[in-house]
Amino acid sequence: MRELAALWHAFITWIGDGTGLPDTILHIHAGMAVLLLARLVTGRSLGTLVPLSWVALAEGANEVLDRIEFGSWRWADTLSDIGNTLFWPTVICLAVRLRPLALRGAARRR
Repeated sequence: MRELAALWHAFITWIGDGTGLPDTILHIHAGMAVLLLARLVTGRSLGTLVPLSWVALAEGANEVLDRIEFGSWRWADTLSDIGNTLFWPTVICLAVRLRPLALRGAARRR
């Protein structure tokens, strides 16, 4: 497992070096990419918890591999990574999920 963690860390470093983007932005993009990939693969709406769950699982796996690579939890970094990865996928999931309620409320007010 240590070899996998080292390989994953090297891959992530390669992406960061190749794009020049900071880790924060990479987490935002990764969260969105996993969300859309999950939507395409599963065929489930972005308003369901299925695509969002994929993002959470992918981020969890990433943080476990970081823990293995670095030998301990780095809580400030870990919590920041989780927040950056999950924020926009969660907002999108909630917006799509709550939209029918907003439309029904608007229809009642007419």
